[in-house]
Amino acid sequence: MDLPVSLFPAGWHWLALVLLLPVFAWVARSAPWRKLLQPTQSHLLLGFAVALSLLWSVKAGVKPGLNLHLLGAMAATLALGPQFALVALGLALAAVTANGALDWQAWPINYLFMAVVPILCAHGLQQIVERRLPAHFFVFIFIVAFFGAGVTVVAEGLLASLAMIAAGAYSAEFLLSEYLPYFILLGFSESWLSGAIITIFVVYRPDWVAAFDDSRYLADK
Repeated sequence: MDLPVSLFPAGWHWLALVLLLPVFAWVARSAPWRKLLQPTQSHLLLGFAVALSLLWSVKAGVKPGLNLHLLGAMAATLALGPQFALVALGLALAAVTANGALDWQAWPINYLFMAVVPILCAHGLQQIVERRLPAHFFVFIFIVAFFGAGVTVVAEGLLASLAMIAAGAYSAEFLLSEYLPYFILLGFSESWLSGAIITIFVVYRPDWVAAFDDSRYLADK
């Protein structure tokens, strides 16, 4: 979704920026920046940023802020880790904004819902699965990469819709009948996209998937 600046009062945009400050501080403090000295890692991050900016440019929608497009948050989180995933999605959103699809004033609130919410959801779900389910290759692929991707995009749509309702942009009845049901379909597409990318990476380039540990998922299996 692309939330135009006119959809929310000015206070909402400032609030989004304030909420992002601790996120930026966490990324700056905890991200493994030295990894970017390796050409493979820096190219992977920039590759995700470019691919996602193109992916987000392919969208469908009928009203302002109600566009539907694939997100790629789970794939980015598993491949890059949550900190670098936030960087990659931020760069992708900046590219989309620079291309004229959004106003810069709307960047914080879009980043909050299109990057922070789904990446935190993706990372949280990954942590829950690792604690509660067996350390098995197919659990990682099907539960985390496939199913988890669908959950993240639905969670993003739900929380963004609640924000639009609270801001008075659209009524709950309209969003429940004309917008949110399509996130179920989008969730299936997101699941296939994320699952396919992570499966290919794990099979051919497991070093490209930060969340995948050979000793955990393959040893003694």
